[in-house]
Amino acid sequence: MAEQTVQARTQAVAHLKFARVGPRKLRRVADAIRGKSVREALVLLKFANVYAGAPMEKLVKSAVANAGNNHEMNPDNLYIVRVTVDGGPGGRFTKRLDPRAQGRAYFKRKRMSHVTVIVSEDPPAKKIVRRGGASIALSSAPSRRKASPAAAPAKRKASKKTQDVQPVSEPVSEAN
Repeated sequence: MAEQTVQARTQAVAHLKFARVGPRKLRRVADAIRGKSVREALVLLKFANVYAGAPMEKLVKSAVANAGNNHEMNPDNLYIVRVTVDGGPGGRFTKRLDPRAQGRAYFKRKRMSHVTVIVSEDPPAKKIVRRGGASIALSSAPSRRKASPAAAPAKRKASKKTQDVQPVSEPVSEAN
């Protein structure tokens, strides 16, 4: 009988199917955590002020648990190597009817997603390209104003008419 060498897996996988969140919303979160260490990603997801952050956080924790239990990987040294978000079943959405005026009906498209997260002890070999777009960071209007003074509108300069004309001061007379 030939001897077979057992190779240890270097990656652990977790799947989330039929998530009731649209793929665009989940991709925004996936782009934010792709290529980061698991610790950094979990902190980012914990404090992200985005609805799609909660299911993604749960999925990353599941992938870490799979790595530790099934593949004897050290959970402290894991990186998120790959995150994919695909549309759900039935043409990527399920249809629901919403009543409208005069007996009409309106179709609502309830979108679903399938998400896959792959973690590994090795950092990603390929450099992750950051794309522009919405971030999941918490920001508010006052903090944005303090952060960038260039965002504040410039003060208007006085027009030439108001600069040329100087106020004439009248002599103050003492009247008794």
